[in-house]
Amino acid sequence: MRHALARRRGVSEKRMFGGVCFLLDENMLCVSGPRGFIFRVGPEREREALERRGARPMVLGGRRMRGFVRVDPRSCDARALRAWLDLAKRYVAMLPAKEDKR
Repeated sequence: MRHALARRRGVSEKRMFGGVCFLLDENMLCVSGPRGFIFRVGPEREREALERRGARPMVLGGRRMRGFVRVDPRSCDARALRAWLDLAKRYVAMLPAKEDKR
């Protein structure tokens, strides 16, 4: 995932969810962790995203996280990963940029 995001402007990394969270303008874009990938697709695209191969609802602490999907990395070749990142980027790019607190 890091390689796929290497050339994108505004992308940073932060430890989160037991893995590496990638942020776009300080807004969560996706995560690569021990339990797979997480993509922030937004509530409007969640249903569409869940129809894709390897996707399932994101559940954290027994609570479903609307607008996020968990994806099995084994279902993501380079093309599928780019498609997931593009879907997440379309949503996150609409969000107001957050200030970098560092």
